[in-house]
Amino acid sequence: MVCLGNICRSPLAEGILQDKAFKAGLTWSIESAGTNSYHTGEPPHKLSQKVAKLNGIDISKQRARRFKAEDIDDYDKIYALAEDVLNDIKRIAGKKFNHNKVELLMNEIYPGKNMDVPDPWYGPEPGYHEVYSLINEVCGKIVEKYSIGNKQLAI
Repeated sequence: MVCLGNICRSPLAEGILQDKAFKAGLTWSIESAGTNSYHTGEPPHKLSQKVAKLNGIDISKQRARRFKAEDIDDYDKIYALAEDVLNDIKRIAGKKFNHNKVELLMNEIYPGKNMDVPDPWYGPEPGYHEVYSLINEVCGKIVEKYSIGNKQLAI
């Protein structure tokens, strides 16, 4: 799960998908990253943590890290949370980029629409609830889609 700074959207996506996979009996390894290094080592944004906790998920122990080209090799699936992030992933990955592994997250429920998960960074708390709701819906679809025959998956 990759966004820009790895403190708002992608930590929520990591936490939500890991929670759903665990509840489905799957031993998936879910991680998140950002395409920039502005927040490396920092915990998720306080409002991302709050919204996750309100929904029974603790993301407070996550720490931001920067996406690196080697992530293409290390993960089975990589989701970009916005088109600008997808472009950054392509740039960072260079020759390692694999179109079969990387896609926009929202395309899982809206194929071909290339929709972004909005970045709530500059807005008030309701934006974080909206982002949680979008990510929660798509993560449910991901578990349905990939759980059959994929007890172990790295996202």
